[in-house]
Amino acid sequence: MEVKRKHNTALTQNARRLRKNMTKEERHLWYDFLREYPVRFLRQKGIDNYIADFYCHDARLVIELDGSQHYEPSGLIRDAIRTEKIETRGLLVIRIPNNAVNQNSNGVCEYIDAIIRERTKGGRRIPQSASLTAPFRQGGLSENGRSRSASLQPPLGKGA
Repeated sequence: MEVKRKHNTALTQNARRLRKNMTKEERHLWYDFLREYPVRFLRQKGIDNYIADFYCHDARLVIELDGSQHYEPSGLIRDAIRTEKIETRGLLVIRIPNNAVNQNSNGVCEYIDAIIRERTKGGRRIPQSASLTAPFRQGGLSENGRSRSASLQPPLGKGA
């Protein structure tokens, strides 16, 4: 019997290259928050035919950092298809604009922390000291409010 994997081995080389060449925002989120977070995160994780920016198995969470191209009509369509496909695996996909990481990194970290705490209740314990002290700022769900995907507000302008 063949086991269906989340990991696509054909993407390994590309994922390795992306880990070596992370964007400024990915480096900031990884080195300043996710790398030392009490629940393990992976960078550039292959899932199906996609490479997720960050993945947490314990929280069943995928974090995608989005530049301005993701808010163009074609980018929105591609992202919706990608999100839907990944969510068929029981994962939650959250999308965070690059400019939110640049302009409100504490708020982004609080947002991620709150989602992880909610999704790991009754499971792995996260020490209270892992929580940041910055005020929590949450974006919202998709415009219909029904999507399992959460996102911070899209960037203003194209400078994200």
